[in-house]
Amino acid sequence: MKRNYFLFLFLLFLSASCKDKEEQSSGTAENSIDAARDFIRAALDGKFREARTYMLTDSVNTNYMDVAERSYEKADQSVKDGYRTSTIHIHKTAPLNDSTAIVIFSNSFKNDHDTLRLVKLGQYWLVDLKYLYEHDTDTIRHSVITNDTIQ
Repeated sequence: MKRNYFLFLFLLFLSASCKDKEEQSSGTAENSIDAARDFIRAALDGKFREARTYMLTDSVNTNYMDVAERSYEKADQSVKDGYRTSTIHIHKTAPLNDSTAIVIFSNSFKNDHDTLRLVKLGQYWLVDLKYLYEHDTDTIRHSVITNDTIQ
């Protein structure tokens, strides 16, 4: 009986230690900047499974991530190496409210400014990729409220 107990414990610890590091990443950033940085780093490194853990999961976001992953896979090795060795530059962060934030960033390889929207679900922040592809510019826009003068 004791032998079976020790064998069970050994197998339990062995299975826990053998998990893939990507699978161990939980994608549970507690603030918007960490979530954006972790998402961007995973994508730049070509770790799309890990990046998806920081992404708001819906059909549109999943499609955008699939396209990005295919594009990355088709890129030359020199481009992939450039992304992997690049650093992330966070240019501006703007909380829109307590559960939505905008992060403007670039990487040292391409140095193109891009914008991510992050949303808080529960206690964790997730990237909403749709904003990257569907907004007009890479700036934080505040809509002007005009009063209707027609009575």
